Amino acid sequence: MKNQNSSNLLKKSSLLALFAFVPLLAQAHHLPGESNGFTSGINHPIHGLDHILAMVAVGLWAAQLGGRAIWMVPTAFISLMTLGGALGMTGMHLLMVEAGIMASVLVLGLLITASARLPLIASMAIVGVFALFHGFAHGAEMPSAASGVSYGLGFVVATAALHACGLGFGMMAQKRATTPFVRFAGAAIAVTGVCLWLA
Repeated sequence: MKNQNSSNLLKKSSLLALFAFVPLLAQAHHLPGESNGFTSGINHPIHGLDHILAMVAVGLWAAQLGGRAIWMVPTAFISLMTLGGALGMTGMHLLMVEAGIMASVLVLGLLITASARLPLIASMAIVGVFALFHGFAHGAEMPSAASGVSYGLGFVVATAALHACGLGFGMMAQKRATTPFVRFAGAAIAVTGVCLWLA
C-alpha cells in the first residue's frame, strides 16, 4: 500500500511539474539584448531537440527501471549536468561535446527500446557521463551578461521538468499495461538521434 501511495504521489508530482512547465515555456523566448539569467537558462534546453529528447529519455528509462532508479537516475543526471555547466562557464574546452550529446540521444533511445535493466550504479553512471556533455554545452553558451547562478538554476528547472515528463509518461504507460508504447517511444528517440547526427 505504501509503494502504491508513493507511486501515485510521484505520478501526480510529474503531472504537476508538466503543467507548471507550460507557462515557463511560453516565457522562455530570447529577446534581443536579453540578459535574464534564469529565463536564458530555461530557454537553452528547450530550444534544442537533442537536449529535449535526451532529458525526456532519462525520465522514460528511469520509469522502466523502477524502484530507486525512479529518482536516483534523474538526480544523477541533474547533479552531473550542474557540474558540467559549471565547467562550461569557466571557458575551459571539452572535446566532442556535440558528439557526446548526440550519442546520449541514440544510446538512451536504444536502452529504452531494449528495456535494458542495468544495475542502478551503471545506469546512474551512463546518464551521468551524458549529463556532463549536456551541462557543459549549457554553461559554455551562457549569455555574457547573465548571472551564472540564476542561469544554472534555469537549466536545472527545465531539465527536471523534462525528466518529469518522461517519468510521468513512462509510469502511466506501465500502470495501463501499455509498456510497448514506451519502447516504441525509445525507438523513435533513437531514430531521431541518428537523423540529428547525420543532419
